[in-house]
Amino acid sequence: MTQTDTQESKARAHFVVPAKHPMVTVLGSGDSLLRVIERAFPTVDIHVRGNEVSAAGDAGEVALVQRLFDEMMLVLRTGAPMTEDAVERSIAMLRQNGSAEASEAAAAETPSQVLTQNILSARGRTIRPKTLNQKRYVDAIDKHTVVFGIGPAGTGKTYLAMAKAVQALQSKQVNRIILTRPAVEAGERLGFLPGTLYEKIDPYLRPLYDALHDMIDPDSIPRLMANGTIEVAPLAYMRGRTLNDAFIILDEAQNTSPEQMKMFLTRLGFDSKIVITGDITQIDLPGGGTKSGLRQVQEILEGVEDVHFSRLTSTDVVRHKLVSRIVDAYEAYDSLQGHDGRGSRDSRRTDARPPHGHDTRGK
Repeated sequence: MTQTDTQESKARAHFVVPAKHPMVTVLGSGDSLLRVIERAFPTVDIHVRGNEVSAAGDAGEVALVQRLFDEMMLVLRTGAPMTEDAVERSIAMLRQNGSAEASEAAAAETPSQVLTQNILSARGRTIRPKTLNQKRYVDAIDKHTVVFGIGPAGTGKTYLAMAKAVQALQSKQVNRIILTRPAVEAGERLGFLPGTLYEKIDPYLRPLYDALHDMIDPDSIPRLMANGTIEVAPLAYMRGRTLNDAFIILDEAQNTSPEQMKMFLTRLGFDSKIVITGDITQIDLPGGGTKSGLRQVQEILEGVEDVHFSRLTSTDVVRHKLVSRIVDAYEAYDSLQGHDGRGSRDSRRTDARPPHGHDTRGK
């Protein structure tokens, strides 16, 4: 229950937390969640007495605090926990939706809708989107046949795509999952690595195996791979094939050439879905003359029906908080240097938006 009194630009709000929700679930252990809220709203005085919370200060900020507590109640009602990270992301979403630039669609997507959308429950954990952009990315995978997830490291591009693939397999929407990535990394070439072909390519495919182990019983993975239900292979192995009834993920797509990207996209068969992920600020193609297929494809396929580009930013990073600051710092540095995104890792532009300016941020 919420009551709000407003006088000119000042306001006071009063919240009563239902008895079925212990205050520790609302305020956090040792009031950790309350401290996050107080840091985010320094101009608002927040007081707690029993199961009652009051807020006083600037009318606009108090209104956001009121909406935040309402959203927290909706999340807790579903049984999902509230964490410091979830509170911080909820505040960011509310501020984003409340901005003048927010569209009607953005305003309709609330923190509780984002934080309670279950993609996959596996191995004692539930995989959910954590940001508005991630939710839109996941929704786009449901709606479109070909989806590009473009953004910096740690934004969940590949992990969420993998979760959707496993979900599609379990619900029998597809008969198999195909995971692939180009075997190109900075400073390394397959010929210089020891071992057989499979031992050489294993380091490049290991991140895909790691994600699989988070979502599927590890003991069942060898069987699923042996019978072809799950295939993990270098991009070169896709040539000449038509991939029907499959959920196909191309990871690290910034390291494809334009020819490889075209080859991969034309593997699409009936009743299949493709998700392509990459970060055009981390191109490892050799030399300065090879153009990234991921960079080029945005110019070619933007606006094509049933093809969707989801763009994630540093605000969608779900790793350590420092990662998003590092991403922002590199973007600022490269913008000042005027890098063009080609050649060495030190000469890359970080503007992830295509020429047409299509953007799902706010996303």
